[in-house]
Amino acid sequence: MAIIEIEQLAKSYRVYQKKEGLRAALTGLFHREYREVKAVRGIDLTVNEGEFVAFLGPNGAGKTTTLKLLSGVINPSSGTARVMGHVPWRRENAYRRRFALVMGQKNQLWWDLPALESFRLHQQIYRIAPDQFEQTKNELTDLLQVSDLLKQPVRELSLGERMKMELTAALLHSPEVLFLDEPTIGLDVIAQHNIQQFLKKYQEKRNVTILLTSHYMKDVAALCKRVVVINHGQIQYDGSLAGIVDQFSGFKIISLQFAESESFDDLERYGQVLEVQPPKARLRIARAEVPSVLAAILDGHSIVDVAVEDPPLEEVIADVFSQGDDKEKDKTTRQESPVAKR
Repeated sequence: MAIIEIEQLAKSYRVYQKKEGLRAALTGLFHREYREVKAVRGIDLTVNEGEFVAFLGPNGAGKTTTLKLLSGVINPSSGTARVMGHVPWRRENAYRRRFALVMGQKNQLWWDLPALESFRLHQQIYRIAPDQFEQTKNELTDLLQVSDLLKQPVRELSLGERMKMELTAALLHSPEVLFLDEPTIGLDVIAQHNIQQFLKKYQEKRNVTILLTSHYMKDVAALCKRVVVINHGQIQYDGSLAGIVDQFSGFKIISLQFAESESFDDLERYGQVLEVQPPKARLRIARAEVPSVLAAILDGHSIVDVAVEDPPLEEVIADVFSQGDDKEKDKTTRQESPVAKR
């Protein structure tokens, strides 16, 4: 069943163009120049109940704007969206009690108070029954291993501990939909792993529908089977995590381990040499040429071990982003050219 339904959703902003100099500043008081920024450009998206979807894109692609639209923080310029049957920007209380938004760069907890005090405020806001509040709070803090930190002022917590408290606060009212905007930003490897494991267990247990934005591909690989890529306000890809590698990566990585006495100074003729640490080497080979290249290497060299792998997910996603940038540049060039204007 579809939980999130988006049709031709768009959001544009008028941005004031301030010029340098005193004279320009004075002129700007009476004659202002604006530039239109199209943050989201008519996207279509459907997310089913219980899905854990990665929403990826470079900075300024429109990810956070989309989450703000779906959570009712801002109004769209055009298009429609429904989350659990609600129109988000109507800001109905019935809808507010059914979703949660966590932004890694924003705090919802009182800085100088213990997290427990903020939790109790959330209890009153969402009208959570005392028994349910205690049960949910204990379950979440046990899973996140922060039970002994509840009475400590938030400002004294580490970044990872604060994010665990932010997640606890967001989940106290047991939302059915969770929007996560960079929840692991700035965290160390251990803290990232802990957050990942918690989200994975919680989503499996509660069947919550989650839309996640993140620049850490380890978050995506660990949590999401479906990936939606947005760039310049438009969706470039919507499909499986494995599918994005097959569609956008035109090469494979071959790792070779040669026999100790083997000479391998001729690797350049097989493909791009990424690394050589005798007796091991790594090559970048065009996907279509892998069978023939492997056959040639095995025929001409004594190989102890070989492995064929997809390129790192970070590289694949970067290629997807760059393709979107190239298309946008071409589009802009056509619009600005004299031929296009005729």
